[in-house]
Parts: sequence; C-alpha cells; structure tokens
Amino acid sequence: MQISPSDLGLAARVVDLTKTYGTGTGAVTALDAVSVGMRRGQFTAIIGASGSGKSTLMHIMAGLDVPSDGRAWLGDQELTALSDRELTRVRRRAAGFVFQSFNLVPVLDVRSNILLPFDLDGRRPNAAESEWVERLIETLGLRGRVGHRPHELSGGQQQRVAIARALGTRPDVIFADEPTGNLDSRTGREVLGLLAEASRDHGQSIAMVTHDPVAASYADRIIMLADGRIVHDGGAGTPAEISELMLEAETAR
Repeated sequence: MQISPSDLGLAARVVDLTKTYGTGTGAVTALDAVSVGMRRGQFTAIIGASGSGKSTLMHIMAGLDVPSDGRAWLGDQELTALSDRELTRVRRRAAGFVFQSFNLVPVLDVRSNILLPFDLDGRRPNAAESEWVERLIETLGLRGRVGHRPHELSGGQQQRVAIARALGTRPDVIFADEPTGNLDSRTGREVLGLLAEASRDHGQSIAMVTHDPVAASYADRIIMLADGRIVHDGGAGTPAEISELMLEAETAR
C-alpha cells in the first residue's frame, strides 16, 4: 500500500530535492538533496542567510518553481509529475500566498480581492466558505473597508487583505515570503500574530520564509538552511536564540 503525505500528517513535503542554476563551471547549487515535510496545523519558519536556498525551497514546495532533481508534493498531489496546466490547478486550490509586496489587484475592492482565488477557479464560494470569508473579514478588522480599493488602505490593511485572500479557500498550506518586509514593526507584529492564530486556532499549515529572527520567533518550528542544506530543524525559539543559530551558521561557513 502506498503511503500518502496526508497519511503522514503532512500538508507538503519534498524528497531528495536538488536545484541547480547554470551549467558546467558556472553552475550554482541552490538546494542539495533536501528532504523535509510540513506538518498540518504547524507554523514553520524557514530561515537562513541570503543565498542559503530558503526561498528556492519554498518556491518549489509551492509549485512556483521546478527542481533539477527530487520529488515534491503539495497535499497528496506530486507536483513533479504534473503538466503545467495541472500544476496551476493544484497550486490554485492547495496553496495560498502572502508576499511582502501584497500583490492585490488595484482595480478590485477588498471583497473582490479576497474572493479572487474562487473566481480564478471558476466557481463561487459555497455557504460554508462564504461564512468563513465573512469571519475572516470580521476577524481581520476589514468590515468597514470591504468596498475600498488597495490604494485607499494602509500597508497593514493591504497585508490583512492578502492574508484573508490566502486563507479564504482553506488551502493545504499558506506560503509567506517575508510577509512583514514592507511593514513597520507594530503592523508587522500584528500580521505575524494573525498568521500564528490561523495556525493555532484554525489548523492552518504555514511555511514562512524570513531572515528576521523576531518574525521567526512567532513560528512553532524553525528550519534553517545554509548552502542549500538543512542545518537545523527544531522547535520554537526566542529572537535571541534564533539570532544565535544564524550567527553560528554564518561562522561555520
């Protein structure tokens, strides 16, 4: 009997994942035979210095990039076995994305931006999904802003809309790439708290790439990469502990 990622309690996983850019003497190995899984309902921070491979790992796990070698699953779908069209469909249904640049559609209001993943999937939310979207709007403090367009919102409000959009379809995993990079510290803490709450209270799996020890301290699992390999995989830590981990990795290079 074949065991699926769901049977293992995993929302996403990669096995022997390698990613190389370029060829010959100019080749650069971004990931070197990495194997890791993201558990359901867990908030994972992927940390490391610039060039460590953390963003490459997230992009391949999310189906935004393809590996040079190895296998990747999102939910129970093996991404590395899909055509481009199939990959787009799986990514749309199984993944949510929160980027530091917000990526909201400027001509759409808040509600339309939140509902965009449903529109792209060619369907309308059912009753349970509509109730969930309304709950997100209320919880994220967007009730009075649903008719506003992105340029009428603050940076923190725009990021809350991006979070609501990512959570709306209840995807297998939310992938967050430096989600507080363009926010002030107070708003950044609010956004990180919302992501932690989504994981803790709603069972949402979150994989967040960050170079910020304070941001990483909101997660309940810390994975650190250096030179394309996982050099640490452990539980939650304080900003000081995470800073020490990153310093030790830099010193060891």
